[in-house]
Amino acid sequence: MVRRIDLIPGPLKLMIVLAYDLFAICSAFFLSYFIRVGFEGIHISWSEMAVFSTVTLCTLVLFYTFDMYSSIVRYFNAKAFLKVQSLLIVTTVIFYLSGIVFGAFVPRSVPIVFLVLTSVMIPGARALVGIIVHEKWFNEREGVVIYGASNAGRQLVHTLSLGNKYQPLAFIDEKKRYQGRTVLGLKIFPHFKVNHLIRKYGQFKVLIAIPQVDPIRLKQIVSSLEPYALELLIVPSMSDIVSGKRTIDEFREVSVDELLGRKAVEPIPELLSANINDKIVMVSGAGGSIGKELCRQIAHHKPRKLILLDVSEAFLYEIHQELTEFLSETRNDLIVEPLIGNVQNGMLMKHIFHKYQVQTIYHAAAYKHVPMVEHNVIAGVTNNVLGTSEIAQAAIFCEVETFVLISTDKAVRPTNVMGATKRLAELVLQALAKQNHSTRFVMVRFGNVLGSSGSVVPLFKKQIKKGGPITITHPDIIRYFMTIPEAAQLVLQAGAMGSGGDVFVLDMGKPVKIIDLAYKMTHLMGLTIKDQLNPNGDIEIKFSGLRPGEKLYEELLIDDNAKKTQHKRILSANERSLPWNEVKKIISDLNDAMRQEDVPKIKQILIEAHLGYQPNPSSILKPKNKADLITDQELESSICNAVQS
Repeated sequence: MVRRIDLIPGPLKLMIVLAYDLFAICSAFFLSYFIRVGFEGIHISWSEMAVFSTVTLCTLVLFYTFDMYSSIVRYFNAKAFLKVQSLLIVTTVIFYLSGIVFGAFVPRSVPIVFLVLTSVMIPGARALVGIIVHEKWFNEREGVVIYGASNAGRQLVHTLSLGNKYQPLAFIDEKKRYQGRTVLGLKIFPHFKVNHLIRKYGQFKVLIAIPQVDPIRLKQIVSSLEPYALELLIVPSMSDIVSGKRTIDEFREVSVDELLGRKAVEPIPELLSANINDKIVMVSGAGGSIGKELCRQIAHHKPRKLILLDVSEAFLYEIHQELTEFLSETRNDLIVEPLIGNVQNGMLMKHIFHKYQVQTIYHAAAYKHVPMVEHNVIAGVTNNVLGTSEIAQAAIFCEVETFVLISTDKAVRPTNVMGATKRLAELVLQALAKQNHSTRFVMVRFGNVLGSSGSVVPLFKKQIKKGGPITITHPDIIRYFMTIPEAAQLVLQAGAMGSGGDVFVLDMGKPVKIIDLAYKMTHLMGLTIKDQLNPNGDIEIKFSGLRPGEKLYEELLIDDNAKKTQHKRILSANERSLPWNEVKKIISDLNDAMRQEDVPKIKQILIEAHLGYQPNPSSILKPKNKADLITDQELESSICNAVQS
């Protein structure tokens, strides 16, 4: 943004400053005499004019010599003030001495009055220009309130004062010893005075200047500010500022991780590295959201080699480049092998496992978007069921030690093809686990992951930034949520448990109502929802109706007899499985139907396969136990108070 003051040519600015200084010196010189002797006592002779000329010329020469006219007036600060004041003191001494030299009438108090007047008129005028420019007379800047009046907040004020984007208006701080006081010209208010600030300044952004804020603490801050529909931005972490990666004014939005509103459970280090440390590890679907994060986490636990497998060249390139840069920065000598391949190709899988002597596989390659699989049934079955079967049998043939399947909560009593295929993939591994071999099969089941591809959070962000509307399928729809890093860590830990054929379930807390998520995300971006209570709101919500196969709610367990494990957030599901001969018959029937491209028959086979698959239920499903739902009060204290990425 170009400021109006910047449109004034440099030479013209210099002429204006010189003319003003000359005016200030003349005025101060004659006013000092007037104040001392009055109008009747002033008798100007050639000697007094010689003193005046000497003082004026010396002042301008001193200012020029010491670069006062090359400095930018709008950045006038305390250091510049001291410099000007020192030069004016020198000028005052010259005033007194020139009076003696020229034999002029110079009472001893006149130079002192001259010093006082010039001190007010010259540096004072420069400071006033700086204030005017940094306010909004010459420069339209966006108003911000800084949350946190400690060192980071004060440093932020200094940084913003040098820029032309944000105008600090006030501080908010919860420390009572700060409240009501003024720092750097800004008053400090308690958080419950936000309404007062809105009435005074209108809408503004809030910059959270607490670099090492704890997730729980951040949740409390967001909780107090979210109802006001003010856009929240956070300063970078202190480690990033100190390392030079980011500056204090490189703000970020409340991140996806912070949307969860709770502190992630600390992992158990032994479980994290059990299947990774000094082993050759492969991640299938390495370019996907979960696959990428698994690769990032695995790289920290010193595998001997990491094999990246994906059918998408573009996605594979992205994660390989990211890991290469990370390994270079950390001076890690880990060997990373990017391989393009399809898990449905059993011969290729055997070749890869044999060539690289793979010991641990994390199988994240799957089609996971419910509507897409619902419209591409054959592709969904081929990838999710046959692909899993092929790569699992190749793992057995090549004596891979551990095989971990990334499953989903949609596999529990599925109402869509995607969920049915993932449940059948679980049954494939459970059946294979009972065979005589050395490979240990583990399945990990969890719900929606914040920020993953297809997640509701990035979709809502995009819709809000475009001005809406936000599309939600049903006003009562609820979902479990966790962050990508949290999900990946729990997958790695669960993979180290069990003896074979185990289904582990990640405890994801209580489900969240999607409409509440939409409200909170909108508020935290500084906007409001347009509804019956607020017809003048910014963003409208439209309900599109449940999509084919979509549930109002998701479950994590088929039966309610899950067992605890050594990790408090991981449960072991005790569920019915099928023998291999029955699973093999289902796969054979699916192959026949797919060769005939008979989609209705494929669905019928899935319905009859003891998966609990019930497409298009006659009534909208409700949770079996109302206690399983998060209450309105709990929603208000959890996600409603901690939404952002």
